[in-house]
Amino acid sequence: MISLSRVKGIFFRYYYNMVKGLHQLSDLFYWPLVDILLWGLTSIWIQKQSHVPDLPLILMTALIFWQVAWRGSIDISVNLLQEFWTRNLVNLFSTPLKISEWIAGVLLLCICKLAITIAFGALMVYLLYALNIFAVGWAFLPFAALLLMFGWTLGFLASGVIIYWGHQMEMIAWMIAFIFAPFSAVFYPVDTLPEWAQMISWCLPTTYVFEGMRLVLNGAPFPLAYAEASLILNIIFLGLSLLFFKWMFDKSRIKGLARLE
Repeated sequence: MISLSRVKGIFFRYYYNMVKGLHQLSDLFYWPLVDILLWGLTSIWIQKQSHVPDLPLILMTALIFWQVAWRGSIDISVNLLQEFWTRNLVNLFSTPLKISEWIAGVLLLCICKLAITIAFGALMVYLLYALNIFAVGWAFLPFAALLLMFGWTLGFLASGVIIYWGHQMEMIAWMIAFIFAPFSAVFYPVDTLPEWAQMISWCLPTTYVFEGMRLVLNGAPFPLAYAEASLILNIIFLGLSLLFFKWMFDKSRIKGLARLE
């Protein structure tokens, strides 16, 4: 016989865990909203087009490019979270290790993992759909580098929040990149967005990359002006995010890193 009281106990055990903070509600509201915005706007754009040359290639290339930004973000914050999960945070930073050395090591690992991800993703797209995401030619490298820089920006922002507030904010590691996805015009042109959203979109370095990617795939020359705008914004944002992470790390160390474990 199933005990209804024990079933009730299990239900409320996880129910109260879910509602104890807004970050626990992301599965209920945040991810459905992101999916609705991204794929809804993509569908509206496609519906308005009578013909989009190489549409599958444009979408698949955009998907791989978005993986570059997302992986750049997630790899930094998840590597930090692993120190939380293994209760190794205090041990790690009680050594002579400098925060700059930790950052350099994490970024190096991020680049290595990203190269594998891109190679695997490109191979799967080619085998499954007979599409070559390297059709953008040499432009792939500067585009990928610009997206990776923005991913690092988001990774250090998320890590700064996590290093100060701890486990209760770990969901931001997965959420932060997708906050900017609808405004980055990943799968659709900027003019698909409402005017107020377009103003936000042009303030993001990712927008210039995805707009430039579509131009190149449609036969236009490499958009140097877009690349320069993206690089300038990336340098500003990445510098600020590193300062933010260092500031939050120092504040957290003063309070005691042991409290986070």
